[in-house]
Amino acid sequence: MSKVIDYDVQAGLTKKPIWLRISPPGGDIYTSVKASLRSRELNTVCEEARCPNISECWGSGTATIMIMGDICTRGCRFCAVHGGKPISLDENEPIKVAEAIREWGLKYVVITSVCRDDLEGGGASHMASTIRAIQRRSPMTAVESLIPDFKGNIDSVRTIIESGPKVVSHNLETVKRLTARVRDSRASYEQSLCILKKCKQLSSEIYTKSSMMLGLGESEDEIIETMSDLRSVGVDILTMGQYLQPTASHFPVYEYIHPEQFEILREIAKAMGFIYVASGPLVRSSYKAGDLFAQKIIPKPACI
Repeated sequence: MSKVIDYDVQAGLTKKPIWLRISPPGGDIYTSVKASLRSRELNTVCEEARCPNISECWGSGTATIMIMGDICTRGCRFCAVHGGKPISLDENEPIKVAEAIREWGLKYVVITSVCRDDLEGGGASHMASTIRAIQRRSPMTAVESLIPDFKGNIDSVRTIIESGPKVVSHNLETVKRLTARVRDSRASYEQSLCILKKCKQLSSEIYTKSSMMLGLGESEDEIIETMSDLRSVGVDILTMGQYLQPTASHFPVYEYIHPEQFEILREIAKAMGFIYVASGPLVRSSYKAGDLFAQKIIPKPACI
């Protein structure tokens, strides 16, 4: 991580280190939630993005529901979600999601979506309807909204904020130098920072959150610069985890970051003023998001 290398050439990493080896998902709660999802034709990013923490999070009362279908209009090189022509919106989806969450008794839920550049406002109104439906049926459930960049449409961001989520999350994903290679060409580093900044401007009560994947070829200095950029727009919560290549056609893993390095980066981020940092090889954007609120880790935010 200490130097910048031309990583058009794959590093040839064929074997995962021991700290990335996990057991297959399972257990009674996992099986029950999965059956309920299938019966309602609902998707989760936990499954679509092949999250290694799926059993742990579902078992602790946290889930990430992916609405508006499972086909994305973009083609980021890191993402396991399929791209192509998306399906028509299911007008009953907000109610289906809300009823499922009430049935599971979730204490915390993350609502995210595929990118829907084909829809007016990027589908923000549909996401807002889902958030409101959850709040009506499960008023004790905290809702986090993990949003796309909506092509920079601030009205779409406002629509989400006005629906009342506790946290609004948007993932920067990687450092500035790598953004054009890793993310879809319609995304940009600057646009993502602008979206996060606007969330704070629209509501000082909203907690904002972002996530980074490491092991793509970034240097430590670039990671620290990215942390600083996120703090400059008021981001409260940061998660950092190891990038894992979904298939051979996706962006290659350049290196596996040691858990000790993740801990060093966590301490650097905390010193910058993030009010919560999750950093580790298996950490993902929504990792232990429910525990964050259940344990009241987040204090009243200071003015930024």
